[in-house]
Amino acid sequence: MTIEILVPDLPESVADATVATWHKQPGDFVTRDEVLVDIETDKVVLEVPAPQDGILEAIIEADGTTVLSKQLIGKIKAGAVAGEPTKDVPAAAESSPNKRNTASLTEETNEALSPAVRRLLGEHSIEASAVKGTGVGGRITREDVEAYLKNGTAPAAAPVAEAKIEAPLAARSEKRVPMTRLRKRVAERLLEAKNSTAMLTTFNEVNMKPIMDLRKQYKDIFEERHGIRLGFMSFYVKAVVEALKRYPEVNASIDGDEIVYHNFFDVSIAVSTPRGLVTPVLRDCDKLSLAEIEKGIRELAIKGRDGKLTVDELIGGNFTITNGGVFGSLMSTPIINPPQAAILGMHKIADRPMAVDGKVEILPMMYLALSYDHRLVDGRESVGYLVTIKDLLEDPTRLLLDV
Repeated sequence: MTIEILVPDLPESVADATVATWHKQPGDFVTRDEVLVDIETDKVVLEVPAPQDGILEAIIEADGTTVLSKQLIGKIKAGAVAGEPTKDVPAAAESSPNKRNTASLTEETNEALSPAVRRLLGEHSIEASAVKGTGVGGRITREDVEAYLKNGTAPAAAPVAEAKIEAPLAARSEKRVPMTRLRKRVAERLLEAKNSTAMLTTFNEVNMKPIMDLRKQYKDIFEERHGIRLGFMSFYVKAVVEALKRYPEVNASIDGDEIVYHNFFDVSIAVSTPRGLVTPVLRDCDKLSLAEIEKGIRELAIKGRDGKLTVDELIGGNFTITNGGVFGSLMSTPIINPPQAAILGMHKIADRPMAVDGKVEILPMMYLALSYDHRLVDGRESVGYLVTIKDLLEDPTRLLLDV
C-alpha cells in the first residue's frame, strides 16, 4: 500500500513554505514517527514524520521547492522492508504536475538529481549523461560524480582559457546560496520598521556593580535552590516590566488611527539561531520570579537553537530586549520589532573610569540604547523610561520595594 506524504497545515499567516531538507532518500527504510523532511516557513521549521514503517518510494518535491499546505511531496510504500525493490524515482516523479514528462530514463534520472549533485556537475562542467548512476533507478549520487572525477575522465579546461587566468585570481572563488525564508522575512520586517516608523534612539549608561555584587553573593544558593544559574537577563526583564508599568505608552502599539494600550507584559527576547535572528515571547513577565524568567529564557534559547520554536511562541510581544553584549557589542541602535513601539538594546559590560563623589573610580559600566517610535512615544517618556531602567538596575532593591 502506498501512503502519500503531504505538507502539514500551515499557520494562518503563512501562505506557502519551502522544502528545506529531506533526511531520507528513495529506497531508504523508514520507521513510524521518524522525521522524513523539514518544511521551512517564514517563522518556523515544521518536521514531517513518517506515518508508518516502510520504504520511501519517491520524493515528489526536492529540496528548495516552494509548496502549499496539504501538497503531495513524497510517497511511502507501507509495510515494505529494507532491500525490497521499489518503484524508480523518476517514475514516481512523473505523477507530479510540477515535473515535466520525459520519454527517456536518462532524462528522468537527471530531473531527480539532488541540488548537491547538480552543483557538483555544474562546477566541473560535466554532462549528467556522462556519469553512470549507481543509486536507486540509476540515480546519480555525489559519490558517482566524485568517482568520475577521480578516474580523470572529466573534460579538461581549454588551454587558452587557462592561460588567461592569473595565478592570484585562480585561487579566488565565491559561493552563492539562496536566502532562507526566515532570513528573507527578517529582512522584510527590518525594512518595514525603517520605512514605516519615526524611529529614534536615546542612550544612557548603567553601573552594573550592584547587580554583579548581588549575583556573586547569591549565585550558588540560587542555583542550588532553583536548578538554574542567576544571570543578568532576569534583572533586565524585571526592570523593563517595572518601567513599562510606569510608562504605558512604551507598552502600546499603533493600529491604524488608534493607539492600543496593553494591560499585560509579554516581552520578546532576541535570540540568535543558526537560521537567523528570532524573537520568541516570554509571556506575563510581571507574574514571573527571577528563577522562572531565567528558566523561560533558557527554554526559548534551546528551542531556537534546535529549530523547535512554535508559531505561538514567536507571535505577539509588547516590547523587545536584545543583548548584543554577549557578542562583544559596545554600542548599537537596535531596530524596532513592528508593531511594537520600542526595543531596548543591552551591551557589553566594560570597566571604565567614572567620577563618583569627586573621585575617579573604575566601575563595570554598560550602555543602554532605547529605540522607539516617535509617533507614539515622546522624548519625555522615552528618556524617563530609560532612566527608570537605569535606576532600577543600579539599585535592585527598588524592584522589591516598588519605588
